[in-house]
Amino acid sequence: QAQFVESGGGLVRPGGSLRLSCTDSFSNFQFYTMGWYRQAPGQQRDLVAHITPHQTTMYRDSVKGRFTISRDNAKSALYLEMSSLQPEDTAIYYCNRPNSIQPWGQGTQVTVSS
Repeated sequence: QAQFVESGGGLVRPGGSLRLSCTDSFSNFQFYTMGWYRQAPGQQRDLVAHITPHQTTMYRDSVKGRFTISRDNAKSALYLEMSSLQPEDTAIYYCNRPNSIQPWGQGTQVTVSS
């Protein structure tokens, strides 16, 4: 069973950048499509971006051109580079497998505020 640990969140001003990281304890990380999700207060958890084992990526419209998802299979790690952050990006960010959802980790809080 996978166990995810997310990190890298924080408080940033509008227009700022952050890099999120996720590690997956499961040994077959490289075979799975991985995704970043976010959940704002009072809202549902939404998929923000995903990356397939072959590095094909997908982004929701609101983050296209600002966020970049990547993975390092040797480290069983997933990343999300976020730039031009806006207050509406404020949320707890989680990683998981879109095609085989596992227990959720603690997530990492991203707060965009002046």
